[in-house]
Amino acid sequence: MTTLEQDRTEAQARADRPLDALDRCDSCGAQAYVRAMLNGSELLFCAHHARKHEEKLRPIAEVWHDETARLNA
Repeated sequence: MTTLEQDRTEAQARADRPLDALDRCDSCGAQAYVRAMLNGSELLFCAHHARKHEEKLRPIAEVWHDETARLNA
């Protein structure tokens, strides 16, 4: 396996992992409920900042992992 393939495999594993209380929004530090994967990098957002940036990021994100439904559970 090449380094690039290994990086992609690791990135996919991160993208599939459920978010927990230790995952914090990159914008404000609140609990993250959305993970966006861009070029192998991970961005974490609270529900507020995810909505704020979704229109621009979602079309270019490789993964948009949204767990905001947990807020209403």
